[in-house]
Amino acid sequence: MIELQGITKIYKMGSQTLEALRGVSLKIGKGEFISIMGPSGSGKSTLMNIVGCLDTPTGGRYFLDGKNVAGLTFDQLAAVRNRKIGFVFQNFNLLPYSTAWENIELPMLFDGKNHRKRKERVTELLQAVGLYDWREHRPSELSGGQQQRIALARSLANDPPILLADEPTGNLDSKSGQEIMDILMRLWKEGRTIVMVTHNDEIAAKSQRVIRLFDGQVVPERTA
Repeated sequence: MIELQGITKIYKMGSQTLEALRGVSLKIGKGEFISIMGPSGSGKSTLMNIVGCLDTPTGGRYFLDGKNVAGLTFDQLAAVRNRKIGFVFQNFNLLPYSTAWENIELPMLFDGKNHRKRKERVTELLQAVGLYDWREHRPSELSGGQQQRIALARSLANDPPILLADEPTGNLDSKSGQEIMDILMRLWKEGRTIVMVTHNDEIAAKSQRVIRLFDGQVVPERTA
């Protein structure tokens, strides 16, 4: 499903250059649950941005479902993201003045779904994460764990086959973090491909494989 071939990413800052990724090659099969680990500055966020079609590589090829998306325009990448990829972030990234319902509904508005389909899907997702009774609350009225469950529901709005989770438990207490991991495990068992960045070895151990980065390169993999 996901195949990176010799991916590089170079950032230019005036006369200086930063090589964030240096020839990264890896494959992630359909239905796999992968953790990405590495120290700060190792290239994890850059790699996730490229896998998530949020950014383009400087060099190399990225095949998503057999199509090379490395050379697509930002508009084309946006269309791919909306159909195929859901995102969960450490800081939740919810719209602060929108209700839980409205935050979940937003991706479907961009996708052009009609009112009936949006209502049915938002209801289904709120019930799945146990927050239907909180549908009219804004993020400031929710706990961190509740916000992350809403963010997870939003990531699933258009039913993407791939879920990218960047430190999904990083800002949560242990109980809320376990609730999020339980949902991710359930989604994986239902057939979704999950790629997760984490600094937590115990969290990473729940995945099938651990991909470790160091100085922009993949180090030999080991079983989680």
